[in-house]
Formats: sequence, C-alpha cells, structure tokens
Amino acid sequence: MTEQTPRLRLAGISKHFGAVQANNDIALEVAPGEIHCLLGENGAGKSTLMNILYGLVRPDAGAIFLDGKPATIRSPHQAIELGIGMVHQHFMLVPTLTVAENVILATRPLLSLRRLGESVIRDRRAIERQVGEVAQRYGLKIDPAARVSALSVGEQQRVEIVKALYRGVKLLILDEPTAVLTPQETSDLFKTLRDFTAAGLSIILITHKLHEVMAISDRVTVLRDGKVVGRRVTRQTDTHELAELMVGRDVRLTVEKRAAQPGAPALVVEALTVLGAHGRRLLDQLSLQVAAGEVLGVAGVDGNGQRELALAITGILRPDSGSITVEGKALTGAMPRQIADASVRHIPEDRQQMGLILDFSAADNFVLKQFSRLPFTRRGLLQPATILAHAQRLIRAFDVRTPSPALPVANLSGGNQQKVVLGREIDSNPRVLVAAQPTRGLDVGATEYVHKALIAQRDAGAAILLISTELEEVLALSDRIVVLYEGRIVGEVPGDRANTQKIGLMMAGVQAALQPVERWGTNTNEA
Repeated sequence: MTEQTPRLRLAGISKHFGAVQANNDIALEVAPGEIHCLLGENGAGKSTLMNILYGLVRPDAGAIFLDGKPATIRSPHQAIELGIGMVHQHFMLVPTLTVAENVILATRPLLSLRRLGESVIRDRRAIERQVGEVAQRYGLKIDPAARVSALSVGEQQRVEIVKALYRGVKLLILDEPTAVLTPQETSDLFKTLRDFTAAGLSIILITHKLHEVMAISDRVTVLRDGKVVGRRVTRQTDTHELAELMVGRDVRLTVEKRAAQPGAPALVVEALTVLGAHGRRLLDQLSLQVAAGEVLGVAGVDGNGQRELALAITGILRPDSGSITVEGKALTGAMPRQIADASVRHIPEDRQQMGLILDFSAADNFVLKQFSRLPFTRRGLLQPATILAHAQRLIRAFDVRTPSPALPVANLSGGNQQKVVLGREIDSNPRVLVAAQPTRGLDVGATEYVHKALIAQRDAGAAILLISTELEEVLALSDRIVVLYEGRIVGEVPGDRANTQKIGLMMAGVQAALQPVERWGTNTNEA
C-alpha cells in the first residue's frame, strides 16, 4: 500500500428499499490518517451507507475497497475482522449483559463467562479490569461490571465507544459520538481521535454539530436524498455553506428570539429527591422554578438526573420526597393523566420508546392523549373523520413530511417523528412544557424547526423546562440555565451571561468542588 492508496473507497454504491432509493451511485474516499465527516439530513442515506460498510445491509450495486483491495462485507463480524469498527446512533447492545460482556461479545465466546468456578471469576475480573482500563484511558466514565439495562442513554453510548476502541480498528465509524459529552470531554475525545489519526487510523464521523465538523474533520462529504451533493476540504468551507448543502436552502444557524418577559412561577419544584438502586440519590434535594414566558435550560452530562427530573415532573416516576407545584396546584405523586390535565406537556427524550406508538398512524399518534374525549369520541365511538381532519391540520402546521396521515410513524424519519410528538404536545397550548432532548438525532433543518416552535411557545406564555445534553442548544434557547451534576443543581446563570467553558466545568463537577453554587435571581442583575 502506498501513501496515496485510500484506506476506504466506495464506488457506485446504490441501495433501494422498495420504491425508496436510499443510496444512489455514491462514491466516497477516506485516506489513512484522515477524519472524514459525513453530513446530511435525516433520511439522506448516511446510516444506510454506513450500514452497508459495516455489513448490516447488502448494496444493490457498487463496490467496496479497503487499502486498495476489493472487499465483500456480509456481516458485522466480517467488518470487524477487516478492521472496521462502528458506534451506532441506535445502540447495538445486549441489555441483560454487563458492560464488559458487551465489549468483548464479538471477540471471544461468552460461554466461558457463564461457567462456574474460580478460574471464570478470575477471567471475568480480568476482562472487567481490561475494559475499565480502556474506558479510563479515553476519559469515558463507565462501570465495567454494571448491567447495560440499568444504564442511562448516555452511559450506553459510552459503552459503544469503548467497545469499538477495545477491538482495535483501522477504520472507525462514529455516529454522533459527542452527544453526551461535556465540552471538555469532547475536546479530550477530539485530541484522542487526532492521536489515532497520527498513527494512521481513519475515522468517519457522522455528526449534526457543524462546529464540530469544522473543529475536527479534514474533509466533508454531504448527502441529500441519497446522493452526494458536495465534497469539501474543511478548511476551505464554513458552517453556512455546509448547512445549505445539507438542506438545499438557506438555514439560520442562530436562534432568533426577543428578550423574555417572565411572569409568575408556573412550575415550582422543591427539595425533590428520587432514590435509585441501593439508595443512590438520582435526584438530591433538587429545587427550581420556571416562570411563565421563560425557558429554563438544564445542562449536564446525560445520567446526572435529567431523565428522573423529567419523569418525576410529568408523573411517570414517583419521587421519594419533595414537592411539585404547577400554577399553585400541588401535583406531587399525581398520575400522568392528572398532570396532563393540569396543562403540563412532555416531549420525552426517546420519541420512539416513550413518545410514539410506532405501529400507529400519524393521525392516531396525534390524538393519543385525548382520543377518548370530544370531538374525537362521541357516545363511546371514535370519529375517524374528525381525527383525520385534526391530523391534516397538524401535519400542515408542523410541516410533517408524510405521504399520508394513515402511514405508520415507524416509516417516518426521526425528524418527522419528532414533529408528530411536538405537534401533539404543543397543540394543546400547555402552561408548562417539559422538553427533554427535543432535537436528539435531528438534522439542522429539523432542529431549526423545533427551536422556533419552542421559542414560539415561550412567547405565548408557556413555562418551558428544556433538558438537553446539547450545550449549544441550552445556550441558544435558555433565558436562565441551571447545571445538574449527580442529581444536584451545582450552578445557575442567566442565559446572556453563560459561556461554554464555565458551564462545562460545572457539568464535569469541577466548579462545584471549587466554590459554592452561583445563583442569579430571575428578575435581577445582581450576581
């Protein structure tokens, strides 16, 4: 192999799923020691292309070359043997196994781990130690002995990253790898990736964070509607050009909003405590207020209590102590239906598991919380024409791209699935809106739409609790920001005084150890 030989070359890759052409004659080259970013909207064909490379999908046409040699990849096992590793956006983990077992699953048989005897215990401990060393080396906080089913979304993503690093790869595909990292951790990861490429490792990075593309990549390939629409050397382009290539139109990358006009507190949480396994405090005496007409952003690395906070406020999780009040009405421990009736709405962090019934149509998902009421039900009978008209109105209002309201939402892209959830929750004009990871996995076009919708709700007088691991999103949308670390609020700043470095330190728990919690009043400029 010469220096000019690409580590990877894809030639004429095409793939149909029924009438949909996911990939159309795609060509791509990745050099040894290169970080190559793959950009595109949801449904542009990025995941299909990478699944073909990883052996999860067979192409209809085209060829794959690794280090100049043709390669046929029929399974992930073959991909791994060829030195290809992949960290998926939707995780490929076995929930009933431990972190260490998941990491070594494809490298050695699990049978030896399940036999009885002291030698197996020693073997298990050795594997856990090895996995722990890999995780620690790259700054990925994870317990090798923990069962995956007990981990948060962010922790599961860290397992996927450790799994790829453990196997030793020549070509590493990373799908949204920084979604759950602090700015400092992202910086450390990028330094590690650069160290890898200096040693000749090639990396394909799929990310929606255009500033990350500019910070870490060498070259960029942009897909739209299954085709390559642009190739750029990173230092010769900018975020606006890349966004326009992705979406096919001009995209505003900044959130336009007027100054908030906060009113009285609409949501008041006092000393909220939620206990987990073995008495661990997932939320620890947490208190916050959200006023009508403001966005309170909750920043933090995933797994620090954000999920429990959202679920406790919306009645899905019962707190062990503390109180929750909405517009003066005590709702601590109330059922989700009672909380929804109090005009509290919830955009859950996992739209597929908690926000939608995937086998149901878009029309049915729009009425999930009110199908038993007028006008959707009369005398115990559903009113299909009314439900259809309601769906058509929301599809237009929220720009849901679907050929029919009767199509199951499982067939929609992630961005359009999120718009269905958004339309259902916002259409009721909520007094309080809990938005948890509202743009997770969305492209720049869909993200722009969601951000506009949230600000419109704020301006209409809703109290919005924004929970997001995307620090840029929190900074862009929030009127105030609190930082959550190990179930506690360790800092609070006005949105216009926040900066990435300071918030990042709080997210890592460093700021909390250095000085007392910083707080600013909602309606004062005093620090």
